[in-house]
Amino acid sequence: MTAPAIILSRPQLGENIGAAARAMKNFGLSDLRLVSPRDGWPNVKAVHMAAGAADLLDTVRLYGDARAALGDLQMVFAATARERGVAKPVVTPPEAARQLREAVAKGIRCGLLFGNERSGLDNDEVSLATCVVTIPTGEFSSLNLAQSVMLLCYEWFQVADQSPATRIDHGPIAKKATREEMFQLFEHLENELLASGFLYPPSKETPMIRHMRALLNRADLTDQEVRTIRGMIVALAKGKFRRKPGKGA
Repeated sequence: MTAPAIILSRPQLGENIGAAARAMKNFGLSDLRLVSPRDGWPNVKAVHMAAGAADLLDTVRLYGDARAALGDLQMVFAATARERGVAKPVVTPPEAARQLREAVAKGIRCGLLFGNERSGLDNDEVSLATCVVTIPTGEFSSLNLAQSVMLLCYEWFQVADQSPATRIDHGPIAKKATREEMFQLFEHLENELLASGFLYPPSKETPMIRHMRALLNRADLTDQEVRTIRGMIVALAKGKFRRKPGKGA
C-alpha cells in the first residue's frame, strides 16, 4: 500500500522542509514534493533539520506550481484553517486519515497539500484539492508548517497502529517469567505463609491461595522481579538482611 504524498507549496524555510521530512519518516510516509521553494533546492538547512530522515530529501520532486505537483494524484486534501469561500467538504484530521486509508487501500493515489509559512494556501490551490482538512485548535490558531505536517502524518499512522493503549516497559534485557518460575514463587510464598499461620483458618486456605496467585499473575512479572520477590520472602521469613537493621528498625 502506497502512503499519501506530502506536497509543500512555496515553502519558505529549509528548516521546515527538513522537519516535515523527519515527521514523514516517523510515520511511514516518503513521497515529499516541493512547489517552488523560496530558497531553492537542495537546501543545507533542510538536511540539517531532517537528521536521520535526510534520505527522503534525496528523492524530493520539484514542481513549478501546485497543479503540476498534484497532476498524477486522484484524491487530495488541502490543509488550511482559513475560510476560502469555496464549497468543499471540510473534515477533521482523524476523518481525513480514515478516508485516506480507505482510498489508498483501493489503489487510489492520494496527497496532502500544505501552503507556505506566511500565508498558507491560496484560493486557486485550494480549488485544486478534493477536500479541505482543518486542524482544530484553541483560541490561538497559528501552527507551524512542519507541525501541521507532523499532526496529519501522525493521524495517518494512527489509523492503522496496533500499539496497546498501555504497557509496562521492563527494559531491554528483561524476560517475562516462565510458568515454572511463577509456580516456584507461588510455592515459596505459600509455604512461608502457612508456616507463619497467615493462611488461617484452614477453610479459607485454598481461596486465599488462589487470590494471591491471581494477584501475582496480574503483575506480569519478569524473571528478575520473581527473584527479587523470593529474596524479599527469605529476608522476611529468616531475618536475612543486606546490612544490620538500625535501632528501631
